Amino acid sequence: MRELADTILANSLTEDGSLSTDLEILDSYFEVAKSQDWVKSEEILNLQKEYSKLKEFSQKTESKNNDPIEIPPQLFQEPVLGASLRQEKILAVLKEKGRAQAWEIKQIFPQVSKRTIRRDFENLFKSGIVERMGERNDTFYRLRG
Repeated sequence: MRELADTILANSLTEDGSLSTDLEILDSYFEVAKSQDWVKSEEILNLQKEYSKLKEFSQKTESKNNDPIEIPPQLFQEPVLGASLRQEKILAVLKEKGRAQAWEIKQIFPQVSKRTIRRDFENLFKSGIVERMGERNDTFYRLRG
């Protein structure tokens, strides 16, 4: 769902399509996720609230003109689902322990999927903050030093 949201937003901001329509489609995915209990209802509601701000902004902008939409950064002041706070905690664990695996971080964040934790590690890796050692079940991460 996160990848789909990123794709919809990226395509909508660069193409002539309607961002409002794409956000309605995304909202329908949120409803499916909520009804299937894939994600906590409160997290889906937070996402829907944030995306509704974007939808309102888009509708105002689309009604004024057809120029490309620039999204003001204040629309999303808080990190979605606390991702950056989670990554800060991951960095603190790495600083304390020296290295860690996804399953160890999962114990700290039982409400977060292992896949999401892997995505956090991947983002930190791509940013050059951590390095990856090993492969598959023997993958460890440590601060780049």
